[in-house]
Amino acid sequence: MFHKEGTQSILIGTVITAIVLLLSDKFIDTNWIKMTIQISMFALLIIILQFFRNPKRNFILNENQILAPVDGKVVVIEEVYEGEYLKEKRIQVSIFMSPLNVHVTRYALSGLVKFSKYHPGKFLVAWHPKASEENERTTIVIENKTFGEVLYRQIAGALARRIVNYAKEGEQVKQGEDAGFIKFGSRVDIFLPLGTQINVVLNQKAIGGKTIIATKLNE
Repeated sequence: MFHKEGTQSILIGTVITAIVLLLSDKFIDTNWIKMTIQISMFALLIIILQFFRNPKRNFILNENQILAPVDGKVVVIEEVYEGEYLKEKRIQVSIFMSPLNVHVTRYALSGLVKFSKYHPGKFLVAWHPKASEENERTTIVIENKTFGEVLYRQIAGALARRIVNYAKEGEQVKQGEDAGFIKFGSRVDIFLPLGTQINVVLNQKAIGGKTIIATKLNE
């Protein structure tokens, strides 16, 4: 199953591959050159298909849990000051996505979208400390009855040149559903209330919609 954001890229890749295969078969007589070109084109098409894959996952809704919004590796767990919207200290959990990860962004929790804004910016490598504030990004805030307002950011990286965000202010969203897509490697930051029980550790592999990032506030 492939994500709808990949429809154009997959179609173009398939057409180009078919044309190259036909032309190489017709005009190239040296077998090893022909085979090298054809194998390379098939490999490129497979990479495109792999990048836009959207595996079906069954979600169990839970108001007391924050699920991983993306596949990747947990690279940041720290207390920071969030100054764009919340303007208070929060626990930041960041997940880095390599080009090999599934790049679908999923809602980490159900609730009401209170804020959704796109910011143009730089394309620093996604793990750079200033990427969260200086890179091209989107900021989304979801209000949830258990956690209050939770902010997350989709952040472009050195290779990511397009961020797709489906969140619209005023709409109700459901945990686990598609929230957007980030093309070619990036990162997602989640800003949770202080006192939230964090259930992941640094360098842990996270699976979008499956891994429990955090649970309800400590009593």
